[in-house]
Amino acid sequence: MKLLSLLLFLPVLQACAPSGTDAATGEHVFKQCASCHQVGANARAGFGPQLNGLFGRRAGAAPDFAYSEAMKASGIVWDERSLAAFVRDPGKLVPGTRMRFWGIGDENEIKALQAYLRTFQDIH
Repeated sequence: MKLLSLLLFLPVLQACAPSGTDAATGEHVFKQCASCHQVGANARAGFGPQLNGLFGRRAGAAPDFAYSEAMKASGIVWDERSLAAFVRDPGKLVPGTRMRFWGIGDENEIKALQAYLRTFQDIH
């Protein structure tokens, strides 16, 4: 009976979960980032750096945020590959980072997040 209940409830769970790789889905994924990061015309650093113009930016280089030494020394220039690796497991890519985040394991969510952040690429 429990299995039947779970099988009946599964479509409801799937309907609530983001499923695409587009910017609209990425906006939904970004909500888990938004408690620390901002994007948009009025974005400012808070608990984490603002993420406007992220792609092509050197890690630890936003002028209005105090980064960890590990992040500043990482040598990372943000692109799709480095961002995907970081949001999967921040501490693995940058040991000593102060970012406290469990990671995103779903590749579609990562692609959607990247698409969303791309919409803020020209805002600095």
